[in-house]
Amino acid sequence: MSEQPQPGPAGPEHVTGDFGRRVEARRKQLGLSRDEIAHRAGSAPGYITYVEEQSATPGIGFMLRLADALGTSLEELSGATVDLPPGTGQAAYHPELLTLDREECWALLGTHGVGRVGVATGEGPAIVPVNYVVNDGSVAFRTAAGALPARTVDHEIAFEVDRIDEAFSRGWSVLVVGRAREVTDPAAQRVLTERAPTEPWAGGDRHLWISVQASRVTGRRIFVRDAPA
Repeated sequence: MSEQPQPGPAGPEHVTGDFGRRVEARRKQLGLSRDEIAHRAGSAPGYITYVEEQSATPGIGFMLRLADALGTSLEELSGATVDLPPGTGQAAYHPELLTLDREECWALLGTHGVGRVGVATGEGPAIVPVNYVVNDGSVAFRTAAGALPARTVDHEIAFEVDRIDEAFSRGWSVLVVGRAREVTDPAAQRVLTERAPTEPWAGGDRHLWISVQASRVTGRRIFVRDAPA
């Protein structure tokens, strides 16, 4: 089977497909350039660029080599595992559970992402996913008045972020504990809105900013010695 891509439907240039987006995301996760991935996969850098930037389906042989070069599986790159629950793979050989220091925790939190907020309700505790941004030792998220996350205001809460690498059965989690407060200052609201890379994924009218000033930050990582950095 030829490695030449099979073109998708006609359309504007640089229409990225799901496969290309997953390839690019995994490559950047590993901190590798297109040249490095091309060398690993026995391909040309220009072809890697084409795969990442165009809506195209390469041949199965190249896809398998590319998955191997990226340290993942063809199922992951093709999206076959998107709707599967995380953590269904086998445990790695001799994993180590490491405790992260505060600096490492903030580095993993990054500047933004999706985290989970623990909320106390009349029906019992609930966990709600939210888009968040990091701002001066705190995490902040937008919600709607009356929504579950809005109930965290003026309460000490737990905010958790984690990442799982199915290919190597490893991952990390960071827990932020602190008091949640509504952001009412217009200038502070503008800063948070400008830093937010996207509107809340849940959609709707979500303009209530809630900030959690961290009083405690802890984290753990499952380390697999022979896996890529």
